[in-house]
Amino acid sequence: MTTLQITLDLQTGEAAKAQASAAGFGTVDDYVRALIQADEHRRDAALDRKLIDAIEEGEATEMTAGDWEHIRSSVNKPLFH
Repeated sequence: MTTLQITLDLQTGEAAKAQASAAGFGTVDDYVRALIQADEHRRDAALDRKLIDAIEEGEATEMTAGDWEHIRSSVNKPLFH
């Protein structure tokens, strides 16, 4: 297990607490963990969708290293800038 410590300004911290509570989480830690897991699932689903689309389009019968890199880079773009 990895421990992370983040610092939030007062307004963001209060918003995080309120959102965690409203969503039924016992702690902000649980809420943040769920957000990260949801993001991972979203990225996995996006990659799956891109692969399925490529197969259905029939544009290529074999994926190249460049194809894979393009898919990885587009799926792994940061959620926040």
